[in-house]
Amino acid sequence: MQEQAPLPELQKLRDSIDNIDAAIIHMLAERFRCTQRVGVLKAEHALPPADPAREARQVARLRELALTAKLDPDFAEKYLAFVVREVIRYHEATARELAERTA
Repeated sequence: MQEQAPLPELQKLRDSIDNIDAAIIHMLAERFRCTQRVGVLKAEHALPPADPAREARQVARLRELALTAKLDPDFAEKYLAFVVREVIRYHEATARELAERTA
């Protein structure tokens, strides 16, 4: 059975989605480059890997942005929670590595 070509509008939307996904990946990479530097600074100054007060402010901020953008704020919060978990994991690893090098 021969596969039908997608409708032109469907293909156009898929192309846009692919471009948006690529932009998201590049933006996440840039975000993680920044948070990696934050992890190094925290480790060098013996600061804790997590900052619950900042995280709470970020959750409130992203929920508000989501509402403005007509995006489900619960989804935005889940996204942030996932990202923050990864960042904290990196900060903890960075602190361990620094402690091992200076021990």
